[in-house]
Amino acid sequence: MNSEELKTFIFLSKVKNFTLVAEQLQVAQSTVTNRISELEKEVGKRLFSRGSKAVKLTEEGEIFLRYAERILELQDSSIEEMNAVSAHRRKFYIGAINATYELYVKKLVDQALKDNSETSVKIMLGHSLDLIRHLQDNVLDMVFSAVSLKRSGYCCDTYAVDRLALVCGKGMNAYPRGIKQDQLAKLPYLMCDFNLSEAGEFIRSLFPKNHIFKLEVDNTSKLFHYLESGVGYTFLPYNMVEDRIKNGTLEEVSLIGFEAPEITTYLIYRQSYDISRFLENKF
Repeated sequence: MNSEELKTFIFLSKVKNFTLVAEQLQVAQSTVTNRISELEKEVGKRLFSRGSKAVKLTEEGEIFLRYAERILELQDSSIEEMNAVSAHRRKFYIGAINATYELYVKKLVDQALKDNSETSVKIMLGHSLDLIRHLQDNVLDMVFSAVSLKRSGYCCDTYAVDRLALVCGKGMNAYPRGIKQDQLAKLPYLMCDFNLSEAGEFIRSLFPKNHIFKLEVDNTSKLFHYLESGVGYTFLPYNMVEDRIKNGTLEEVSLIGFEAPEITTYLIYRQSYDISRFLENKF
């Protein structure tokens, strides 16, 4: 199989129409058909079921799609790394979930780029399990994750431990004496699915199934504008809000009769990888 066949397969899985794929790729429809046919012959399975107007992935096609995307990611990463050899002495490929990037990784990257002009960094933000998969595929050098990995050949270090803090805008706390767990579902809550494993599950458990939140966003940094404007409450890592609490733009709401779980950030990398070169700026 070649990259053109894989790209055509992935595109068709999204567009679900041979004619539209041919138009977008600027090739003849027969070329699209031939690429898919050759791919199906090579894997020995039907990847699409054909309808009169559209196609859809077979069960085997759904499985193969995940691998096709990974193959192309690996191909792109290998080319980038080879190109980086001539331009930079070292290129770091780092994966992190959003909240962890804001808390820890950004400072490390800022320092790495500041200290050495021959260093280049590529950052991938995503969910912990997806990032770990990219690490295992050698797309990433290291991952800052909310999920640990226990697997031979990999190191999984505890990088940081934090706690969740319930915060709101300064002067907007309707519960100055603290809040009980059964009162949380009544809050105008700003939901950020920052995917912090046990902490994320804890936050979801506080609200009824299919609860309608006042705001939902997948980037923690986007919440500060609303919080400081007096809109709602949210749980965030304490290290992320500490400065804002001290300078008086946010305040923490005390919890009565229950505790929020700790947040552990893990640094995962291959045992053969010299992680000190990045963490200690040994460039």
